[in-house]
Amino acid sequence: MQVILLEDVKSLGKKGEVVDINEGYARNFILKKKLGVEANAKNRNELKLQKQHEEKVAQEKLDAAKAFAEELKEKSVTVSIKTGSGGRSFGSVSTKEIAAAIKAQLGYELDKKKMALDVPIKCPGTYNLTVKLHQKVTGELKVVVKEA
Repeated sequence: MQVILLEDVKSLGKKGEVVDINEGYARNFILKKKLGVEANAKNRNELKLQKQHEEKVAQEKLDAAKAFAEELKEKSVTVSIKTGSGGRSFGSVSTKEIAAAIKAQLGYELDKKKMALDVPIKCPGTYNLTVKLHQKVTGELKVVVKEA
């Protein structure tokens, strides 16, 4: 019997796959627990339409991420760091502080875990921040660090 999986099933397949399994296993476990549906013409057509819709949504998200990356490339954010005599700093600027500054100055919500600094920011200057916006898209943002 062929079944379309609605969820990932260990040792059987992933969501959206059409698998060939024993009729008893299908009726007593897969269909009963709503882990899959019978692979008839109607359900196959619905699966096809659903996959097309998911691909369209994924493409729209990718395009939006690319546009946002281009927009970020032109922007910069200013962060201040506390320094002592001789220009030495007390610690470094973290991605948490940069995320808060981006939200305050630019109005964007960016996750601090998706930001990557090339080098730790310990002195005033201009740095490039890499932000992962999508699985396939990364953006760059200038971070200007000033003395406080």
